[in-house]
Amino acid sequence: MGYSVGQVAAYAGVTVRTLHHYDKVGLLSPSGRSDAGYRFYDEADLTRLQQVLFYRELGFPLNEIAAILQDPHANAAEHLRARQQQLSQEIARLQRLSEVAERAIEVQQTGVALTPEERFDVFGEVSFDLSYATEAQVRWRHSAAHQEAMARADAYSKEDWRQLMREAAVWRAEVLAAFDDGEPADGERVMDLAEEHRRHLTRWFTDCPPAMHRRIADDFVADRRAFALVVPPSQQRPGLAAYLCAAIHANAARPDIPRTGSGDER
Repeated sequence: MGYSVGQVAAYAGVTVRTLHHYDKVGLLSPSGRSDAGYRFYDEADLTRLQQVLFYRELGFPLNEIAAILQDPHANAAEHLRARQQQLSQEIARLQRLSEVAERAIEVQQTGVALTPEERFDVFGEVSFDLSYATEAQVRWRHSAAHQEAMARADAYSKEDWRQLMREAAVWRAEVLAAFDDGEPADGERVMDLAEEHRRHLTRWFTDCPPAMHRRIADDFVADRRAFALVVPPSQQRPGLAAYLCAAIHANAARPDIPRTGSGDER
């Protein structure tokens, strides 16, 4: 007794079009046809279909499924172990994405509620990349310093942010002037500006010991999104991120810099 393509599709929970495609690519061809040319599947065909659907559920591509089923010497266990490893990696990736999405929701729900016009009025060209802020949330969510910084930022009023950004703009103008004047990164003028930045972070967000400040500076070089929080793209110069990073490292090495905290919180 044979089964029609419609019956097999209903039994297996697939479409007739899928069965036609499997037949076309040689993955599952019906064992017989009626005089009118209609496909008929037997019990062996259904068993093979179960195997195909099993491997498809695991994400195997059709050509690999065909190789496994057609080669009697194929080691299915090796294919399955390799796929298990891929699935484990994918599960870990999706878990990270889920966590990032969760943190993104938190990021969007925190901070000062401003209209786009108000946000530009307060922050100007300085951009806050949501993906960077979200990654920071995920990376430092167990850090007491990061939690303090987020809590303080969340509590600031629009006027607080205006004052913060005014201070940052004055400091940024001085850094750009020093860079354009060719001042050395480890010169006293630029190191003093680096120290001013460290004190700015401590004053507005959280205690920023030199060790923490160095790690923040390293992010300026490694991630353009981090540097954009300090210098908007329209004001950036080639080499400026590395210049500021070098100044912060030089300042952190000065013996007279206060070394409050361990610097390990961030």
